[in-house]
Amino acid sequence: MGIEDKIKELLDKREKARMGGGPDRVASQHKKGKLTARERVEILLDEGSFEEFDMFVTHRSHDFGLDKEIYLSDGVVTGYGTIDGRLVFVFSQDFTVFGGSLSETYAQKICKVLDKAMKVGAPVIGINDSGGARIQEGVKSLGGYAEIFQRNIMASGVIPQISAIFGPCAGGAVYSPALTDFIIMNKLNSYMFVTGPKVVRTVTGEIVTAEELGGSNIHASKSGVAHLVSESEREGLLLIRKLLSYMPQNNLEEPPLCSCEDPIDRFDDAMNYIIPDNPNKPYDVKDIIHSFVDYSEFLEIQEHFAKNIVVGFARMNGQSVGIVANQPDYLAGVLDINSSRKGARFVRFCDAFNIPIITLVDVPGFLPGTAQEYGGVIVHGAKLMFAYGEATVPKITIVLRKAYGGAYDVMSSKHLRGDINYAWPSAEIAVMGPKGAIEVLESKEISLITSEEDKMKYLDQKEREYREKFANPYIAAKYGYIDDVIEPRSTRFRIIRALQALATKKDLNPPKKHSNIPL
Repeated sequence: MGIEDKIKELLDKREKARMGGGPDRVASQHKKGKLTARERVEILLDEGSFEEFDMFVTHRSHDFGLDKEIYLSDGVVTGYGTIDGRLVFVFSQDFTVFGGSLSETYAQKICKVLDKAMKVGAPVIGINDSGGARIQEGVKSLGGYAEIFQRNIMASGVIPQISAIFGPCAGGAVYSPALTDFIIMNKLNSYMFVTGPKVVRTVTGEIVTAEELGGSNIHASKSGVAHLVSESEREGLLLIRKLLSYMPQNNLEEPPLCSCEDPIDRFDDAMNYIIPDNPNKPYDVKDIIHSFVDYSEFLEIQEHFAKNIVVGFARMNGQSVGIVANQPDYLAGVLDINSSRKGARFVRFCDAFNIPIITLVDVPGFLPGTAQEYGGVIVHGAKLMFAYGEATVPKITIVLRKAYGGAYDVMSSKHLRGDINYAWPSAEIAVMGPKGAIEVLESKEISLITSEEDKMKYLDQKEREYREKFANPYIAAKYGYIDDVIEPRSTRFRIIRALQALATKKDLNPPKKHSNIPL
């Protein structure tokens, strides 16, 4: 065979590999509104940058007639490329080959990508569209999953890991995405669950659809498993590109710095009036975030889960920052189990990858009640406190209005190594709100007043006195717990100056194997 014949053979094999499970299955994938594994990679990566590994890998199984069905690439496309010129590694599961089910060799391909990404310090993006373990291979496929899990664990906090769910992801397959930093689901065709509807019905008697059990809406709003949801696969892939733009390549690098023409000293006069005079009246904290970040751009994470806390990425004078903010527009911004979990995980991600954290505080306390106490709000609330106390990145905190009780401590207070803590003039820093405080402090006197009208007058007077004494930022500023009381309209300028001052910050935690965060 001459060289021309050999080259033709190579090209034919490449073309065969690119067809996955064949034209009919590709057509079936498109009919469902889904892209193929390679089409997804093409949209995700910079044009012409993809370098594929292991195109000619095939499975090694002979049981149940598998030896008669052999496809090049064996159901997963792997390799590397660039996003905005920055190196990334990628694997994309191919549903047209055995329903994307994982075999021993398929797992080895993914492990190779993860190993190489760790060696060179580059992010990994996994696109999931799989029926789970390849049953015909038995324990080999299960072992393959565990090999992937181990690498996800070792890579955690070292390189960013992002998972896209663009089809089924069930059984053991769900744990690899769960170990990664961010999960993006497609609204139309994706679902995740440990056990499917049929097993649920057999074991518990519940009748539930795949969408009701593990669709994108469920995981975005109820479980918090999904961090972002896209309307289409294309939108989801572009969202991954945007998400990565806020992150460094690995834990030893700084996030990329973008050029910024948004003026540092852009003052927003409307911010002086955004906090309502009535302390019980809500407002949308996102309006404040949009007012001070570069070009008003804010990428919110887990938007529909635990809406009483807002987390996401933005830039300040071109520098990536993570923002955590209580949301008075939902449950008065109270902290509870889910908001504590959501905030803690985001803070820990930012800390792992050298992204400064800006915290906006307006929190009346922790949500009371048996449901919260029985659910372990104590340990879940401690997660958020632990995450802030452990974090060594620059931490800038602004108390906007309420900062009551233990929730004041938790929200990146000066006592948890907050670097620069500001307050707006509307800040109220106290053990509890005026009404609750007076009911405790004046309970004996109140009980002696027989007239309801006199009781109301007495309460109003005492609440006014308490508010004048405690419901302001100056007591905390007196003790140095607040570094300065700032004019709301200058918030952008003050944050950027603080970030510049903290650029060379060094903070060390005691030497240890690892911490024992209250899980």
